Amino acid sequence: MNWLFQLHSTHPIAHAVGVIALVCVAGLALGGLKIRGIGVGVAGVLFAGIVVGHFGKPVEKATLDFVKEFGLILFVFAIGLQLGPGFFSALRQQGIKLNLLALLIVVMGALIAPLIGWLAGFDPAAVLGVFSGGSVNMPSLGAATQTIGTLPGISSDRLALPALACAVTFPTAIVASIGALLLLKQLFHIDPVKEAAEYVAKNRPDIEPLQRRTLLVTNPNLDGLRLDAIPGRLESAVTISRLRHGTETSTALDTAIIHSGDRMTVVGTQDGLDRFRRIIGENSDEDLLLAPGNISSRQVVVTSRSVLGKTLGEIDLDDRFNVAMTRINRAGLEISAVPGLSLRFGDRLQIVGRDADLDRAAKALGNSLKELNETQFIPLFIGIFLGVLLGTLPISVGGLPQPVRLGLAGGPLIVALVLGRIGRIGPLVCYMPLNANLAFRDFGIALFFAAVGLDAGARFFATVFSVTGLQWLLAGACVTFVPLLIVGIIVCRAGMNFMDVGGLIAGSTTNPPALSFLTNIAESDAPTVAYATVYPLTMLLRILCAQVLALILVR
Repeated sequence: MNWLFQLHSTHPIAHAVGVIALVCVAGLALGGLKIRGIGVGVAGVLFAGIVVGHFGKPVEKATLDFVKEFGLILFVFAIGLQLGPGFFSALRQQGIKLNLLALLIVVMGALIAPLIGWLAGFDPAAVLGVFSGGSVNMPSLGAATQTIGTLPGISSDRLALPALACAVTFPTAIVASIGALLLLKQLFHIDPVKEAAEYVAKNRPDIEPLQRRTLLVTNPNLDGLRLDAIPGRLESAVTISRLRHGTETSTALDTAIIHSGDRMTVVGTQDGLDRFRRIIGENSDEDLLLAPGNISSRQVVVTSRSVLGKTLGEIDLDDRFNVAMTRINRAGLEISAVPGLSLRFGDRLQIVGRDADLDRAAKALGNSLKELNETQFIPLFIGIFLGVLLGTLPISVGGLPQPVRLGLAGGPLIVALVLGRIGRIGPLVCYMPLNANLAFRDFGIALFFAAVGLDAGARFFATVFSVTGLQWLLAGACVTFVPLLIVGIIVCRAGMNFMDVGGLIAGSTTNPPALSFLTNIAESDAPTVAYATVYPLTMLLRILCAQVLALILVR
């Protein structure tokens, strides 16, 4: 068995992979345990990492740093891709309010950290670590360390203090943020699952459900007109799928001629159908879907790159394939297939026609379930690359000796939000199936927790059980807990949905574990919207505050 005990020195990469895998196994098993229905979920990997990091053979620091950052990038990028389509509308609706609340939380933490440090007599360099650890924010630690490194007369021992204090306070801050969520839940008797359902219902786009109706043509002014010449059709936002003349039922093509006494199947909202009925004539009890004939309907999936971004009028299935388009199902919402509507990857388009014509139209639209269930990796890696560039881009701020950066979490998150919104990079589709998205997120955050725990474990217990370490730990918990609790109580009393409250708490501390915990107990991704709304600004503010504190406090 000597080969196994010497693995860390003979095969350090194999040792690192094996240790991280075992930490994830133990942590996920721990996270699956629930007390009164509450468990820590993926955050259990952090605590397993601390224990293994303390008692096991150390993993190389560079390896842990890579695993930590790569895991975090996967986590935030997957979140951004999922939120992108609806993020910017949510930002317009409540972004200002949420970001002002996040600003309040950041500023309170930046004031509490030096206040406690002054009262307890901490070295100002350690205060920077307490602030960064209590903020659950590694980029701010890097910014603070870089800033004090430029100051004259700073010893190597003092330069190491921020990282040591951060290592002690970081895990505690994660627990404190989760504790704040649980305390608010108890204080206000909140049911997270119910709150999530109410959030989804409230924020669902205000789109009226579509209905199908048969109309009888009695308006004599329409006799002999082509279907596409009927006045008010576009204004009513209705589509026509079937047309019956005498005993013959056919596909309702734009070139079809209508006559008095004809019947047509029309799809639209109730208001649109009522307006269109006043133009056509009157309602009919006859259902043309039951009429004999070779006309049928089919739902096809849009996967062809050639039609993405084009409007229904531009692809012109009517003239090309003799089929009618009635409705589109997009992310669970049904939309009337009006000519000006642009197609997106994954749209489900309802078309009507003869079987042979439907086959040809389906081929033109793609209709590939295989592609729909595949993750598009080229745009994924392009997005990550662009996110890394954005995250490391130096942003000069007047009065600060060092430029600020969004970091390897903020940059990829912003790029992913944009890509999720626009849907593609040229011909490349930025699409990830939901199950793959969830897998990337869980895998990334598990790697992040494992690396953080293993890195902190070696020094965690020795420092925590010293007087100074215990003081740092309590100070970090206060920096995290007090602002979150104060703002949380205020917004809960004001009636803010707990999904927004939790997303605000997790995002204002740039805290993926708290977000992961909340989505677990809420059984919903609803908190991720508020999280992503405040995350970019919070990241920038944390970095700025750390650098300002370094310049003011350290001498």
